[in-house]
Amino acid sequence: MRKLLASLALATLVATPVWAAMQTITLAVPGMACAACPITVKKALTAVDGVTKAEVSLENREAIVTFDDTKTNALALKKATKDAGYPSNIYQ
Repeated sequence: MRKLLASLALATLVATPVWAAMQTITLAVPGMACAACPITVKKALTAVDGVTKAEVSLENREAIVTFDDTKTNALALKKATKDAGYPSNIYQ
């Protein structure tokens, strides 16, 4: 039993990436044109598992998104905005 628990603990440590971190990216969302657009974009982004924060600016036509890189990635965020009707690009 002890060996089983030790093996399980070791497997858990190996399976959990030590380098996982919160990431922040800025998405250009040029299709936003009205006051409701940022609300829709923010709702789409925050629905993505792993997103902890999304700030969307109509004035700047951009979204600044903070997310857990073990749960999602930039491509999933772009897909979320596109699926909501607002294609986006990643600022470099």
